[in-house]
Amino acid sequence: MFDSADNGRPAANPVIAVQDLSVRFRLPEERVSGLKEFAVRWLQGRIAYRDLWALRGVCFEVRHGEMFGVVGANGSGKSTLLRTLARVLHPTRGRVVVQGAVAPILELGAGFHPELTGRENVFLYGTLLGWTRAEIEAEFDGLVGFAGLEGFVDAPLRTYSAGMTARLAFSVATARPAQVILLDEVLAVGDVEFQARCVQRLQDYRAAGSTIVVVSHDPGVVRSNCSRCLWLDGGSVREIGPAEHVVDRYLQAMVPATAASETNGHGSADGQPVRKQQAGA
Repeated sequence: MFDSADNGRPAANPVIAVQDLSVRFRLPEERVSGLKEFAVRWLQGRIAYRDLWALRGVCFEVRHGEMFGVVGANGSGKSTLLRTLARVLHPTRGRVVVQGAVAPILELGAGFHPELTGRENVFLYGTLLGWTRAEIEAEFDGLVGFAGLEGFVDAPLRTYSAGMTARLAFSVATARPAQVILLDEVLAVGDVEFQARCVQRLQDYRAAGSTIVVVSHDPGVVRSNCSRCLWLDGGSVREIGPAEHVVDRYLQAMVPATAASETNGHGSADGQPVRKQQAGA
C-alpha cells in the first residue's frame, strides 16, 4: 500500500476540486422508432422527458501526487464522474476544477482497428494520443515489450485475444506520465503478472508527481493502492475517507441481507428457531 498520512481532510491546494457536482440526463418517456419520428414529435412539442440524475451534490478534493479510488455498484455514477473530470461531460450544476494536463484512460483500445496489425495499431493509437511518428518509433520496442507481445506484433489484431488487445492498449495509453491520470476499470487487464506491472507503472508515475483517480470494481485494487476512496451510491457520496475503511464499509453494505441474518446455521434473523414448513402449506 502507498504510504499515507491521510486523515480524511481535504488538501490545502488540491489538484482536483469538485464542488456540488450534479449531472442530469434527459431521457424520452416514450420509445421512438426512428430519427424522422423523433424530429416530427420534437417539432410538434410532443416529446415528454424524465430526468435521470447520474450525480447529485458530489463534493471532494484530490491532492497532488495522490492515488484516489472510486467505488460503487453499477449505475452509481462512477464513469459519469470520470467523464466529467475529463471534460467529456459538462456539469448540470456545480463546479469541477482540474489543475494540469489530463490523460483520461476511459476505454482501452477505442482507436484500434481489427484488420490492422498490432504494429499498425500502435502507430494509429499513438497518433490519436497526439504523438508524432518519430516519437512512436522511438518508444515502439518498449511499448511492445511492456505488453509482452513481441512475437505477435505483426499479426492482425483480429487474431489477438481480448487480453492481448487490452495489454497492448494499456501499454500505449500509459506509456507517458501525465499530471492527472483518470482510469476507468482498466487495471484488470491481462494475467496477474501483467496486472502487477500495470500497478507498478502507476506507482512510479505517482512517485514522480502524477495524480491518479481510479474507478474499479475490484476492491482489492483500491484498498491496496489508493490512499483515499470515494464511495458513490445512487449518484451521491455515501462516504469518503481512508481507502481501507471506505472499501470495508462498501463491502459490508454489498453483503446480501440474507447472509447477515444467518445465526449459527439454524436460526432466523431475530434469533428464533426456524420452523419446518408443513407439506402443502
